[in-house]
Amino acid sequence: MTWIDRLSLFSTYDFIALGCLMLAWSFTGYIIENAPKHRPSTTQIMVRYRRDWMVFMAERDNRIFDSQIMNGLRQGTSFFASATMISIGGLVAMLGNADRFAGIANELTLAKDPHLVWEIKLFVVLFFVTNAFLKFVWSHRLFGYCAIIIAAVPNDQSDPLADHRAYQAGEINITAARSYNRGLRSVYFAICALSWLAGDWALILGTIITVAVLWRREFLSASRTVLLKQPR
Repeated sequence: MTWIDRLSLFSTYDFIALGCLMLAWSFTGYIIENAPKHRPSTTQIMVRYRRDWMVFMAERDNRIFDSQIMNGLRQGTSFFASATMISIGGLVAMLGNADRFAGIANELTLAKDPHLVWEIKLFVVLFFVTNAFLKFVWSHRLFGYCAIIIAAVPNDQSDPLADHRAYQAGEINITAARSYNRGLRSVYFAICALSWLAGDWALILGTIITVAVLWRREFLSASRTVLLKQPR
């Protein structure tokens, strides 16, 4: 079977739905990380708090509190990395048993698509889960770098290295959080991609819902309002 024959198994709406999914994933990530200054996203607002955290960290003699926070951040990324790795194993197992999965899927959707169609749809889910895994692993490693830099910040505020290394720790922390957030968005869209198993229109609807959820949490959430409040 040639690639043309394989592509002919999908309808025009399937390609439109897949295009909407990939476009929404790219566009949403770009807007969240590059929102206008007059309306920053929650992710961008947290960047300021991360920098402030490192500034005050440099002024503390006892940094056990900071190390506990770093440990919590690393545990979070470790959890999601493990979860996505298990998901990758499950998806690969499903691909290895595609005939049985296709039979169950066809019964649920009342369709008669060949197992190749279901394999390709699962590959899309696998793409997002794998991307999330890589982002979480890198984020976990960067948080480790940040912890080491924090430990290397001199306790003496008059030391010229104190402010410099605090700045370095802040920037590494921000980069780690960026990878973590990208991994979370990939998880969102991996769940969304599962809706393609129910059909092309289900994928389009799932994409709209996913974008709406991300948009509300980044630009319309109550937590964002709290973060923007200024002291009286």
